[in-house]
Amino acid sequence: MSRTKTLLVDSATNLAGTGAPNIPVDLSVNGTLLASLNTMDYYSQSGEPSSPKDAALWFDTDDDVFKMYVNDEWVQVNYSTAPPFFLGSRGLFGGGNTDNPVNTVEYITIPTPSNATDFGDLTVSRRVLAACSSGSRGIFGGGDIGGSVVTNTIDYFTVANTGNATDFGNLTVARQYLAACSNTTRGVFAGGLPSPYNVIDYVTIATTGDATDFGDLLAYSSFGLTGCSSSSRGLFGGGQSANTINYITIDTAGNATDFGDLTTNMYVGSACSDGTYGLFGGGEPSSGQERNVIDYVTIDTPGNATDFGDLTVARDFLAACSNGTYGVFGGGASSSVLNTIDYVTIATPGNATDFGDLTTATRMLAACSGD
Repeated sequence: MSRTKTLLVDSATNLAGTGAPNIPVDLSVNGTLLASLNTMDYYSQSGEPSSPKDAALWFDTDDDVFKMYVNDEWVQVNYSTAPPFFLGSRGLFGGGNTDNPVNTVEYITIPTPSNATDFGDLTVSRRVLAACSSGSRGIFGGGDIGGSVVTNTIDYFTVANTGNATDFGNLTVARQYLAACSNTTRGVFAGGLPSPYNVIDYVTIATTGDATDFGDLLAYSSFGLTGCSSSSRGLFGGGQSANTINYITIDTAGNATDFGDLTTNMYVGSACSDGTYGLFGGGEPSSGQERNVIDYVTIDTPGNATDFGDLTVARDFLAACSNGTYGVFGGGASSSVLNTIDYVTIATPGNATDFGDLTTATRMLAACSGD
């Protein structure tokens, strides 16, 4: 009876015990030279490599794709990148305004287009608030509770469990028309009214408590802006009469830096990301004109935005969230308040497609996602 044994080695030294062992170049296993096994070649160039070996890898810089040489031909290698952990398959849309500020929160399952379902309630009815998420906990901060009275309240939800919000703490300054972004650790709130404020403050999402000062925005885009992020970098784009994009490093407090420009001015629009690309959709290029444009940027590469496509309906005061594959835009207003939800595939520029409807036509709401 044959037996197979496995030898596990944590480390190896030479006979003197003074350093790494000397491995002979003609060392073989089962009659095969180890040196002959290390035959994979890698190329990164615009033209097809000449005389490649089987299993060679080539990054085709013309088409930005990987290919492997198999059976005398180059075959494209398809791969996908896991979304950041601060995104998830459940999208929450909360707060906003119908005829008055509301406290309702509803949810969608982002991979499955359909109508929204009731999730629970915020602790305070409010509009023009902001939201972000660690992936498991969603937080909603600031807003106008009615009569131009602003709040510093931050609420939180466990995204996986339907139910009402719990008080988290307070922003450093009560304000509305603010924006938010996050990674798995920090939630960052920026801008707002009254004043206008260029303040940026942050919380550690897993730990309830009041926000701490982070730094300042560039002054010309301090309210009516919107935010999205990668795992390390947060972007805040637009604002009243502004097309500018600010960026921060989320884990390092400090003032924002200029990133580039949106294709048009964008006031009270929305934003989401897949961790690589940031999308900015809707809003107003100027007072009283709704925008259907979706722009995109590569979050880790400062520069101006590029046109992505169009929303199904031009509107302002909408909200957006993402699961890392789809970007979903909900609510807003044009000639009337809307219950529209539409979506795009973030990696593929193009126009939005109908997703379903919110339970109630709502504008001035906020959104985040998680699991």
